[in-house]
Amino acid sequence: MPSSSPASEPIFTADFSSPEQWVAGRSWAYPDGGPVNPGDNKLDHLVEDPAYSRSGVFRATRRRDGLWDAGLLTTEGSPQGFQVRAGDSLEARVRLPEENGAWPAIWTWRDGGQEIDVFEYHPDNPDLLELSNRVRGAHRYHRSPSVSPGGWVKLRTEFGARSVVWWLDDVRVFADGRGVGRSWHAYLIVNLSVCAGRYHPAPDADTDEMSYEVRDLRVFRPAG
Repeated sequence: MPSSSPASEPIFTADFSSPEQWVAGRSWAYPDGGPVNPGDNKLDHLVEDPAYSRSGVFRATRRRDGLWDAGLLTTEGSPQGFQVRAGDSLEARVRLPEENGAWPAIWTWRDGGQEIDVFEYHPDNPDLLELSNRVRGAHRYHRSPSVSPGGWVKLRTEFGARSVVWWLDDVRVFADGRGVGRSWHAYLIVNLSVCAGRYHPAPDADTDEMSYEVRDLRVFRPAG
């Protein structure tokens, strides 16, 4: 079933270059705000360098110590401090990464939780997106021929109080029937992590750089 376009103008249009909207290189979703999170099986070493995130191309490059400098942006702690609320919907276009070990995601976070994953992706599962409501314990592995390393996909997530709904390329692919509750709100995170090998392969030995791209990220809110 195709989706309908939101009736209202977006209340948030991502400008990744804006320090008013986004903080680079740190997040309280990581222990002590970062820069590393080995407990989540990540090789990330978050960096503020704008070349890793501010263009909308999220990059990671191998370091000599075995970690990877990686790009992350969050609205948490920014001057605007934008938060998604129950009833909002988020849209974005994403170019998926190609390299093993790449772990891109668009997700939400606040106060140690409130996590909804708009998507996660691992190129070793080339046709699969991971869609998760970690607030109320719902998850879907969605396979599609339109999902592939290096390919573009259009994503939409509706953060419903009673059901979170995910759309892929204007087709509804998962409604969790759980929702987030009426009072839910959370910050946005866009980042590229690097797998350490426990759940998905670590980067190949001859890979020194990886990237993915996010365009046209917008959030819509119902009138009233």
